Amino acid sequence: GAGVVATNITINGVPGLANAPFGNIAYFTNANANFPMASGMVLTTGNAAGAIGPNNSTNSTNVGSSQNVSFDPDLNAIANGSITNGVILEFDFVPAGDTLIFNYLFGSDEYTEFSPSSFNDAFGIFLWGPGISGPFALAGYPNGGENIAVIPGGTPVTINNVNWVTNTPYYVYNEAPQDTYQDAIQYDGTTVKLTASASVQCNQTYHIKFAISNVLDQAYDSGVFLEAGSFQSSAVSVAVATVSGDTTIVEGCTYADFIFTRPANQVGDTLIINYAISGSAIQGVDYNNLLSPITFLPGVDTVILNLTPTQDGLTEGFESVTISVYIINPCGDTIVSEGTIYIGDGPIINIMESDPVVQCYPDSVLLTASASGGYGPYDISWTTMSGTPLGNQDSLMVNFSQNGVVQYLVTAVDQCNFTQTDTATLTINQTIQIDSISIVNSSCVPSGVLSAVTSGTTGNVTYNWSNGQNGQTIQNLSSGWYQLTITDDVCSASDSAFVGIISPPIASFTATPNGGCAPLSVGFINNSQGGDSYTWSFGNGQTATTVTNANQSMDYITNDPQTYVVTLLVSQGLNCQDTMSMQIPVNVCDCIDPEAINYNLNANVSNPSLCIYPSPEVIAPNVITPDGNDINDMFFLQYKNVVSIELVIVNRWGDVMFDGTWYDLTLAQPIWDGKFNSKEANEGVYTYTYIAVGVSGAEISGHGFFHLIRK
Repeated sequence: GAGVVATNITINGVPGLANAPFGNIAYFTNANANFPMASGMVLTTGNAAGAIGPNNSTNSTNVGSSQNVSFDPDLNAIANGSITNGVILEFDFVPAGDTLIFNYLFGSDEYTEFSPSSFNDAFGIFLWGPGISGPFALAGYPNGGENIAVIPGGTPVTINNVNWVTNTPYYVYNEAPQDTYQDAIQYDGTTVKLTASASVQCNQTYHIKFAISNVLDQAYDSGVFLEAGSFQSSAVSVAVATVSGDTTIVEGCTYADFIFTRPANQVGDTLIINYAISGSAIQGVDYNNLLSPITFLPGVDTVILNLTPTQDGLTEGFESVTISVYIINPCGDTIVSEGTIYIGDGPIINIMESDPVVQCYPDSVLLTASASGGYGPYDISWTTMSGTPLGNQDSLMVNFSQNGVVQYLVTAVDQCNFTQTDTATLTINQTIQIDSISIVNSSCVPSGVLSAVTSGTTGNVTYNWSNGQNGQTIQNLSSGWYQLTITDDVCSASDSAFVGIISPPIASFTATPNGGCAPLSVGFINNSQGGDSYTWSFGNGQTATTVTNANQSMDYITNDPQTYVVTLLVSQGLNCQDTMSMQIPVNVCDCIDPEAINYNLNANVSNPSLCIYPSPEVIAPNVITPDGNDINDMFFLQYKNVVSIELVIVNRWGDVMFDGTWYDLTLAQPIWDGKFNSKEANEGVYTYTYIAVGVSGAEISGHGFFHLIRK
């Protein structure tokens, strides 16, 4: 950062390690807005790569090349157990101002399983120099040093001191369901971004140590993130932040923030800062006009100045913008803090697509495309030449079934919405083919011949016929379909041909009658041709075989309706056959009226003339006593096998007392209650006459008299 000059950098006490790759220390960049640092340095107890998200392990342990740091007295002083592996970064620095500040964030996978516990990893930021005193000893600094990794109020940052129970405002829960950092880092929990600060004297030499280590074991990694550009000692510093994390922005796409920061201990007053602009880009032409001067209001330590480039469509190369702040420090020196960004033109996206040439069909091929030159990642899509969408991925599987050239449009869009379209060309050039297959038909003795004519073959050619024969010409074939596949050194082609038959046998017959009622006698007329053997199957288990086309007959006797399938097989030698089949329905024709005495449940065709019905019967009473005791109160007819009745009752003078016809005795019956016009009839003798119709339709009639007696 601004206002600081660092020297004598060592890692784990070794100067040479500061200029060599070391697994416990790495530079990081971050595009995840949920994580509060865009870039910086990370120091870890294990391999630094283990700090990369997502948080998919509750026990991230990456010992790797991590070294034992148990020799360090300051780590031992703050640890609650024996020190094991870790890393120590330390250096001398000379501040230009009177305050040292920097931002950091501590995280660990020991959250939340081991908070609190004795397994807490040790972490501290130790400072020595003029005006600094404390319990941590270092040669050349008689007043000792202090640990400045503390939260407001002076409590040291440890897993036991900052967690989900203690000092919770300074804790960030990174496990599900909160997952605060959205997969940015691996650790289950962290502190918020903290600011370490100390009062220093300008132009004096100070020594600082960043130390972190495992305690008691080598499991469950911890790390400290140091924000880039935040280690500073000046009244105001200038830093640059971009979406990409570097110092480059793009016309029509990204922007940059110039971040002006003053020390947290100087926020009590209003501060106005004038700054200078330089560089090859022109304000108001290549980018927006910038506000000047910058004003810090009381309580504000950061002011952001946004720079947005103008999309001018010109090819200008990279243009620079530098903002500089000049501050006089307490020692009278002029301190310069500045930030520079570079404005780039809209990119030319290059698409590398596959343009395959294939020599076989039908088949499929995978078209692929990749993009470069823009600001990835890229969204790649495919369409037909007429614009029909085909897919949105880096590859496209296409099918083809004939020779020709097929083109597809592939479009790449980068994260700045810059677009490029190119054409992918698929060429299908199969040369091998079967031009024709000549056919000689077969007789009933296999004598057919097939011969193929091919072209466009390459190298060795094989012929494979579906009957197992090989060669361009095959012989002694019986009638039927034959599939040919030819294969050369490049591809295959297939075709088929049908070998017909000369003078084949033809099966033909007629049946008289071709159906009817059992018992049924059927005559079969054999009209077949070209056969030397005739085999009949009559469908009832009976068969017959002749050497001539003789006619046949068969009697079909059954108690149940049946359909008999009659088949005639006509043969000519051993290789030629023909068949014909005919269905002969045989019905059971009988009485199917359930009212009949001889009702046949198995019959399926009605023959009413066969039905025998029972005779109707009628019985009349000879006395009724309609006195209301429900015993013999009514005159009614008892009947059997009757479907309707006509009844007339008259008194001795011939007056009709009751009459009617009842056509459906299931709905109503002829019953007289001994009343006439709702008045009780007189005692005496009454005469009745009836006509009854039986279930067969036959009628019977009768008459008689009965006594009506009232008690």
